Order: sequence, then structure tokens, then C-alpha cells
Amino acid sequence: MALIKSIIILIIGFALLMKGADYFVEGSSSVAKQLHVPSMIIGMTIVAMGTSLPECAVSVTASLTGNNSLAVSNVVGSNIFNLMVVCGACALFAPLTIKKDTLKKEFPLSIICAALLMVLGYVGMLLGHLDGGVFLLIFAAYLIWMIGSAKKARAAHKESQMMREEGELVDEEIQILPLWKCALFIVGGMIAIKFGGDFVVDSASALASAFGLSQTLIGLTIVAMGTSLPELVTSIVAARKNEVDMALGNVIGSNIFNILLVLGVAAAISPVKFLTDNIIDTVVLIAMSLVVLVFAWTSKMIDRREGATMLGMYAVYMAYICIR
Repeated sequence: MALIKSIIILIIGFALLMKGADYFVEGSSSVAKQLHVPSMIIGMTIVAMGTSLPECAVSVTASLTGNNSLAVSNVVGSNIFNLMVVCGACALFAPLTIKKDTLKKEFPLSIICAALLMVLGYVGMLLGHLDGGVFLLIFAAYLIWMIGSAKKARAAHKESQMMREEGELVDEEIQILPLWKCALFIVGGMIAIKFGGDFVVDSASALASAFGLSQTLIGLTIVAMGTSLPELVTSIVAARKNEVDMALGNVIGSNIFNILLVLGVAAAISPVKFLTDNIIDTVVLIAMSLVVLVFAWTSKMIDRREGATMLGMYAVYMAYICIR
């Protein structure tokens, strides 16, 4: 009976993730269109924050209960999954075109955050209250930067709009919704994504325990993958709706949020243990980030072949995790 219950909850969780992501992307896209904010910025802020809720919930809960090693494993594992599986899977649906500004600013920032995590964690093998404060200060600066970028984008849009001739066709691929409906879609989508992620993680962990898998392995694999399901579903939905910028922005934004906000809050609440395995996994995250950056830099896009390569690299990493 317990197994059947877990399977039913797992199915409900996936359904909530799918529908929640669909509504979330639709509401966010409409907001971006109405406020003349680029999809990339919406993806790196609203969408990234919404899809990072499961990581935040898991890591903060782990910190409160004293099981702090799970917090780092969850964030680093989720970031690797976001980068290799989410981006790789999206590239299979539609090649990810990457803007030069993203390659020069946001993507390197995500790598710098991972490097900072490794350095601060290595010193004393602990993320203390001060380290958490540093992460949160950088996160605040990142948000201010994003708001400034959004204002510049809106100003540039208004300027270009004034130069258009009357009667020019506007892009109608994105449905314009009333603002109250956008808010309903975004908030409702976030709630569905949050609870969907919780249901999937809890039921998958219960199933894994029933089959005799260790809690450490569950934390590094199922929990990390489960809390990244919102990013995967949301980004694939965005890619299928031709919102490629939002798909990529969601991944980069989520990875920055996970390190700065999620671990920042967790470390501020209670010092977080940093294990030797965490250092290895963070090095893997940095190395994989550099590989993806090279893929993107060479042709300003990630094509289907490179997406398949990224998925293959993640499969190798997963094999290593299981052997370890």
C-alpha cells in the first residue's frame, strides 16, 4: 500500500509540475511583453526565483534540522543538473541561441559564484554565518543589477517604438493577458511547481528507501534531480513555446539563485558543513560550466549535437556518483 501511495503522489507531483510550469511561463511571457522587458531578464529573475523554490525549501529545512551537508549537495547537484540536463534537453527541442551580453556577463557570473562557493567552503570546510552574509550581499547586488538592466531595456524599447511606422505588425506569438490574470498564472504556477516538486522528491525518496538505496545517494541524485524538475519542465515548455531566451535565463538565473540565495540563507541560519565530496562536485560544476561556455562561445548557440553531448556528460557524472 505504501508503494502504491508513493507512486500515486509521484504522478500527482509530475502533473502539478507540468501544468504549473505551463501557466508560469505563459504569465511571465505576457508580463515581459506588456512591460517591454526582455525574456532573458524575466527568466533570470521571476522564473528563476519561482523554479528555485524547491531547492530553497529543501536546503533551509536541512539547515534548520542540522542535516546541513544535504544543503550543499542539493544545490551543487541541482546546478549540474540544470546546466547539463535542462540546457541539453532544451537544445534537443530548439537550438539555444545565446546573446553576446549573456556570454560576457551572466554566464561568467554563474561560474564566479561556483568558484566563490568552492573557495569559501574549502577554507575551514564550513560555510559560516559570515559566508552566508557575503552570499546574500552579492545576491542583493545581483538583483539591483537585474532591475537596472530591465529599466535600460524598457527605455531602449520605447525609443525604438517611437521610430516605428504606424501599422507595423507586432509579434503576436505571445498571448497578451490582463495583468490580474498574469499575476494569477505566475503565483498559481509557482505554488503548483513548489508542491509538485515536494511531492516528486518525497515520493521518489520513499520509493528509493523501499528499494534499499542509501540516504546519501538519494540526496545527491533523487533530491537534486527532483528539486531541479521545475527548471527542467519550465525551460522545456519555454523552449517549445519559442521562448528560448527565457529557457536559458531560467537555468543561469536558477544556478546563481541557488548558490547566493539558497546557500546564503541556509548558512546564515546555521553553519553548513562542506565535505570533500562537495569540493569535488563543485569542481565538476565549474568544469562543466566552462565546457558549456566554450560550446556557446564558438557559434553563439548550443545545437542539438552539443545538447546530446551535455546529456552524455551528465550520464557519466551520474555513473561516477553511484560508484563513489
